Amino acid sequence: MPPITLYEYRPSRSARCRWTLLEAGLPFTSVDEGPSLVGSDRLEPFHPLKKVPAAEIDGQPLFESAAICTAFADLVPDQNLVGPSGSRERALHDQWVSFTLSEMECWIWNTDMNTRVLPQEKRISAHLKQNAALFRRGARVMDQVLGESDYLVGNRFSVTDIIASFTVQWGQSQGLIDRFENLQAYLERLSQREFSTLQSVGNL
Repeated sequence: MPPITLYEYRPSRSARCRWTLLEAGLPFTSVDEGPSLVGSDRLEPFHPLKKVPAAEIDGQPLFESAAICTAFADLVPDQNLVGPSGSRERALHDQWVSFTLSEMECWIWNTDMNTRVLPQEKRISAHLKQNAALFRRGARVMDQVLGESDYLVGNRFSVTDIIASFTVQWGQSQGLIDRFENLQAYLERLSQREFSTLQSVGNL
């Protein structure tokens, strides 16, 4: 296996990457210097915005948690953490990852930015209710799917669930999934996995 370094700050999206590495059984080196790592020059070779997560795989940089998780899963095809390129399961993985990030996560991230992350003078509160409504619209779709299947792809655990469940729990932390029993059961199911990092949900 190629050498892997994960640049992480655990209360962040890097929790997805750590979980994937542990499920895959891949050895890796962790660089976690706490919040001081974010924005530091140490990250510049690996992420153009100096953010976490970032990874170095066989000497090559990669950023964005969904891309990193998928790359890790591809390194261990026998683990069936993601469908092979060109397969129906891979297309569904891409579909649900894109849906999670564009129809759910962007709204709760914006809410966190404007309630916790930005300085008070830079926050905009006018669209917080809209953020909540738009997240719930996406959550309703996922809840319906999970009423018919325990997992998002092929009715088996995959890296898709690692990516999606992080966002669902982030929504839960904002009080946005109380109406969705299937999503709540999904989080409970995934939190029982040995390597689950669901309790590490943060905001980076």
